[in-house]
Amino acid sequence: MRKVYLDANATTRIDKKVLETMLPFFNEIYGNASSVHAFGRESRKHVESARRKVASLLNAAQPDEIIFTSGGTESDNLAIRGVSEALANKGKHIITSSVEHFAVLDTCKDLEKKGYEVTYLKVDAYGLVDMEELKKSIRKDTILITIMAANNEVGTIMPFKEIGKIATENNIVFHLDAVQALGKIPFDVQEIGCDLVSISGHKLYGPKGVGALYIKKGTKIKKCQLGGHQERNLRAGTTNTPGIVGLGKACEMAKEEIASVEIKKLRDLLHQGINKSIPQIRLNGHPEHRLMNTLNITFDYLEGESILLSLDLEGIAASTGSACTSGSLEPSHVLKSMGVDALFSQGSVRFSLDKYTTKEDIEYVIEQLPPIIERLRKMSPVYPGRVEEK
Repeated sequence: MRKVYLDANATTRIDKKVLETMLPFFNEIYGNASSVHAFGRESRKHVESARRKVASLLNAAQPDEIIFTSGGTESDNLAIRGVSEALANKGKHIITSSVEHFAVLDTCKDLEKKGYEVTYLKVDAYGLVDMEELKKSIRKDTILITIMAANNEVGTIMPFKEIGKIATENNIVFHLDAVQALGKIPFDVQEIGCDLVSISGHKLYGPKGVGALYIKKGTKIKKCQLGGHQERNLRAGTTNTPGIVGLGKACEMAKEEIASVEIKKLRDLLHQGINKSIPQIRLNGHPEHRLMNTLNITFDYLEGESILLSLDLEGIAASTGSACTSGSLEPSHVLKSMGVDALFSQGSVRFSLDKYTTKEDIEYVIEQLPPIIERLRKMSPVYPGRVEEK
């Protein structure tokens, strides 16, 4: 049976070149990067090299504007909590959107319990925030705008450059969650005008368990965990040298390989194949301003979990949305915010391609999916065309 992986937004497989770069740091160059002896200095040298590579991908002004973390979730937490606590004397109002990753939404909700006020911007049917609503939401006590660059479920790319301009004009700190966007679209922090950017290694062919937070020089931020003085005294904990080296290599490669046209062609081929062979479907997300690897489709009158299980039996991996909410019976908060009816949002499936996806993979999915949908609809109690057995 053929195996096809179409869940790259949940995680990419690690690139072999990245893995090869990491291997020596498990048993050859093993010193603690915080130690002052030769073993530690050797590790530290490679950590700083990786820092420069990450900074280069973002076009950061200085390498020390990069703080290494355990991943996107920690980066989001440090950015939002750190800035909010550092600027609490200035104000306690935060602006975000209703379609953010739960690493952002849950952090904001927790801050609300501590006296902060949060405005959750609505989105349109494509998942885009209303820029006029954003402008109207700004208050004298607004200290932070935190928005994702691209949505992890539907792939819609937010107008983050325009948001950055508005934040700058109003002297508001701007945090951009670029976990899904980095490596897929061109990214320049100086052009965007953002103050903080969250990234994650395993979304761009790097290792899991490592990420980074770009913090523009001069941005006020308070550390969120205690126990050490690593990472400019902002992130305590023993330096994950192998992971950081891997992230650096992944960022170096992403700068060379960014925005593959081939992936977009394959994504569109999949969409065309599904559209041609399966009736009563709908595209979720913006038809144009969308990540070139992401295709979120609603199959009317079905449950996404049933589709996924059937695809899995044929060796095809996809998802119903964020891996962080896997197992939840709640409809996608992203689709709900976009106005998709709860009955139909349950039948959404996200196909997310990577650089290893082939035309043969897509053709296999186009072949296997129609009979699966037809069979499931025949069993669906809400499908209008269902024929009752006598």
